[in-house]
Amino acid sequence: MLSAQCSMLLTIISFLLVLTVLVLVHELGHFLTAKFFGVKVEEFGFGFPPRAWGKKIGETIYSLNWLPIGGFVKLYGEDEAGGGSIKISNPKLQISQKDAKRAFFAQPVWKRFVIVFAGVFMNFALATVLLTYLVGAQGIPAAGKDVVVAEVVHNTPAEKAGLRQGDIVLQVDNQKLASPDQLISYTKTHQGKQISLVVKTKDNNVKTIFVTPRVHYPANQGAMGIAVGSNVVVRRFAWYLWPYVGLREALSQSWLILAGLGQLLAQLFTKGQIPQGLAGPVGIAQITGQFVQMGANATLSLVALLSLNLAILNVLPIPALDGGRLFFIVYEAIFRRKISPKYEGYAHAIGMAFLLALIALITLHDIIRIATGGSILPK
Repeated sequence: MLSAQCSMLLTIISFLLVLTVLVLVHELGHFLTAKFFGVKVEEFGFGFPPRAWGKKIGETIYSLNWLPIGGFVKLYGEDEAGGGSIKISNPKLQISQKDAKRAFFAQPVWKRFVIVFAGVFMNFALATVLLTYLVGAQGIPAAGKDVVVAEVVHNTPAEKAGLRQGDIVLQVDNQKLASPDQLISYTKTHQGKQISLVVKTKDNNVKTIFVTPRVHYPANQGAMGIAVGSNVVVRRFAWYLWPYVGLREALSQSWLILAGLGQLLAQLFTKGQIPQGLAGPVGIAQITGQFVQMGANATLSLVALLSLNLAILNVLPIPALDGGRLFFIVYEAIFRRKISPKYEGYAHAIGMAFLLALIALITLHDIIRIATGGSILPK
């Protein structure tokens, strides 16, 4: 019981630390670029209001908030970015010309674009740096040239012939094999005919066996009754190639994330189902605890993946996210006019409501899965 409690505590602490890193890196992008361009930063907050604690240093309030699922940077004049004015609650207060020039809405389009995009860039940069390190520390797993028997079904021609899991198939009928697909294709064209396989066993013995692929067989077994795949090799690179390979890995994984988001939306709207591999805050916390137990490199790879997910999600043109704000800025740049702040505000409110509802739905899915003993990671 004590061990389970310690594991849960480790999971919670690890998740909060990872979330803190991802949020701070993202918001630092907005914060630093705003400061660089001279825009007044009113608040740098971790989590979402209500505020739990805050301290004003200089002109900026640094705050901790009760909802620890994100963070924000509040820029002077940001909420009125489309209106070109600043609302003040006390009519006796005066806005100096200097402060008015430092408002977010007063900046040129390109500066506002850079400030908003900086959060996405920082998350992508963090992932690229981590992947660059991991490439150097442990290389990249890649498919090798060996054709490996991954599974042998009981009472099938393969098992009766003596094939075992882990065997490497070197040749089929004196033809050297270069890929699993080659063996599968050859087997399909020789159903009902005896073929010879040159096999290297786990103890490095080489032997020739004879097997007759079946003409009729269960759909999930194959003609011989085996599953084959390539061996996994670790590709290592010279140190000067690490940044290039790290960037390539970040771009490759980003593309996979985008494809996964497309499948998510398709399944969500066509079937009304949440994909099994999707996780919300609760699911991510569970995964984080499991990766922490695997070691430092596994944890860093997870942080890189989560940082890429955060970057991709934020750059999508969804109101209330950075991508939604970028959309309105790009619209202004193209059509030379700003969208009404009222309608922009409505769009962001609707976007936020949609995101919160989606998070709530995914969180409920996570809780049900955990309660029923399921896991988001493959076993």
